[in-house]
Amino acid sequence: MDTDSAIAALNALSQSTRLEIFRLLVRHEPDGLPAGEVARQLDLPQNTISAHLATLTRAGLLTSQRHSRLIVYRACLSRLRDLMLFLVRDCCAGSPELCAPLVANLSSCCPSPETCL
Repeated sequence: MDTDSAIAALNALSQSTRLEIFRLLVRHEPDGLPAGEVARQLDLPQNTISAHLATLTRAGLLTSQRHSRLIVYRACLSRLRDLMLFLVRDCCAGSPELCAPLVANLSSCCPSPETCL
């Protein structure tokens, strides 16, 4: 991940509703949720959700797939992993043992990284 991509992802997540949407979709991996269900669970109007989903998708944090009349959104865990690694790439002044707890926590929550199309 480069600096511009990291900024785009962080900018997309810097708004509270978008952060809630992303966290909701992370909790629903690997199946994802239809846009209407995201709106229902967060008690938000459909048009509001659509704009936020589009922003997160443009930032590469979500993928979508059409299933008949539904569009199912999924969190892009590989993009999240790349963002986290970008943020800690030079951590601990070259002493990786200091970052070991962080890496272990990230590894345990997402044992098998997925690729996003």
